[in-house]
Amino acid sequence: MSQVDIPVEGGAPSARSLRVMSATSQSIAHDPTRIFRLDGRVAIVTGASSGLGAHFARVLHGAGARVVMAARRLERLEELAAELPGSLAVAADLGRAEDREALVARTVAEAGAPDVLVNNAGIGHKVAVEDEDLETFRDTMEVNVTAIWHLSKLVAPHMIARGGGNIVNIGSMFGLVGAAPVKQAHYCASKGAVINLTRELGLQWARKNVRVNALCPGWFPSEMTVGMNDETSMNFVRQMSPMPRLGELHELDGALLLLASDACSFMTGQTVTVDGGWTAR
Repeated sequence: MSQVDIPVEGGAPSARSLRVMSATSQSIAHDPTRIFRLDGRVAIVTGASSGLGAHFARVLHGAGARVVMAARRLERLEELAAELPGSLAVAADLGRAEDREALVARTVAEAGAPDVLVNNAGIGHKVAVEDEDLETFRDTMEVNVTAIWHLSKLVAPHMIARGGGNIVNIGSMFGLVGAAPVKQAHYCASKGAVINLTRELGLQWARKNVRVNALCPGWFPSEMTVGMNDETSMNFVRQMSPMPRLGELHELDGALLLLASDACSFMTGQTVTVDGGWTAR
């Protein structure tokens, strides 16, 4: 591809951006795996007391990050922190604005400015729309959407001041397609909002080197899919999914590290779907 001079609103790339691009090119030449490392980075993971969140915390720690783990169940977080030297456990109800603000403030005070934010906390229930109540819908949007918007808004100034960062919003394949016959309109609505919020935040912060991307899993073992191992549920998955099984947690590792590291240095506003082909139909 030939070089083309394109006028860029907001001026030339920052010195850190140029260093990242240079370091990225060098690392690819010498060791392609280094670009996925997070050594010296501070990473916040919400909803980290179980399931995908706990797994994401382990993966980021394994890649070299100092991990700040947030959830309501402090005892579980502390057990996980004991496995991950240098990590920090913070009790937080992500449905409360004051807890979100306290989480970021404590991260900055005790671990340093965040380089990575994984917005993983989420809730959802199986219920027909005619039986859904307004409180359920509101609570779901608060945790699944408003908390992502708020935490992203809180960490972005720190990332911008440091020259950039990565925000990974955990969506769902049900933000891309309907879930029925699994009935959960509140959940589908919230995850669809996550995907478009990701696009908009990615665009707004693109020139400030803050990348915002979404990771959308399909069926994976978690507290939200408890009971999916019964024969009826497994038959449903086998019949509906091109890859006829649940995903295994490690099958999300590559996508997570891509979006959390400098490997995504030219990606923003994008959605990476890991669903065994469910949404490719």
